[in-house]
Amino acid sequence: MAVVVLIALALLLVGGLYAALSPREARATTATASADDIQTGKELFLANCSTCHGLDAQGGPVVDGKNPGPSLIGVGAASVDFQVGTGRMPLAQSGAQAPEVDKIRFSQEQIDQMAAYIASLAPGPAVPTEEQLDTSGVSDEEVARGAAIFRTNCAMCHNSQGKGGALTAGKYAPDLTGTSAKHIYEAMQTGPQSMPVFNDNNISPDDKTAIIAWLTDRGGEDTRPDPGGLTLGSLGPVSEGLVAWIAGIGALIGVSVWLGMKSS
Repeated sequence: MAVVVLIALALLLVGGLYAALSPREARATTATASADDIQTGKELFLANCSTCHGLDAQGGPVVDGKNPGPSLIGVGAASVDFQVGTGRMPLAQSGAQAPEVDKIRFSQEQIDQMAAYIASLAPGPAVPTEEQLDTSGVSDEEVARGAAIFRTNCAMCHNSQGKGGALTAGKYAPDLTGTSAKHIYEAMQTGPQSMPVFNDNNISPDDKTAIIAWLTDRGGEDTRPDPGGLTLGSLGPVSEGLVAWIAGIGALIGVSVWLGMKSS
């Protein structure tokens, strides 16, 4: 029995130390949201979102094996701010993926109120702070690190220049050009659509800021200078290789035919 007791104490000690010292993901808080804001957010949710997501945000009813809306319990304020703030929600029509739209149906105050209501249901990723989004003090070395992290974790879907790309079953990774720093940060936190979640254990807040600094050239939107030459849509080696084959090989064939005709 002494051995069993020692093993149990050792497991308890290791578990307690891990819980106390392990890095923690950013969590939404309702400390700054008043009860009135939460109540108003609930009313907005019931009027605009509950048809798909359920009256208590627990998810819509399953019909013919399909769930029209997932549960929002635990998604946090960041998910609401991203989905509603980019116009993806409320969803206009069913499809493989919810597209970003220019027409936002709600004001930022209303979005904050709905986010406060969802955050009050269960902890989840919080809306990033101004300090986390501030890229003015990011050094050139940190920008280069952000570019390397992006190429390692994001380029396989979003392209090496963040211009987007096709996925399976009609889905796609969107073009990040013009996307605000806040929405880029929230997308990494919440993993919308087919995107995986990059919480603070995967990519630290400093690394997220470095990625945003590279994507936005330390500004609010994509303002990276063109290094020169034809950009070819900045789609990477596929378009560049296509032009090389068509233009380069075509030119060589033309020269060969011209030399052949001249020699004859």
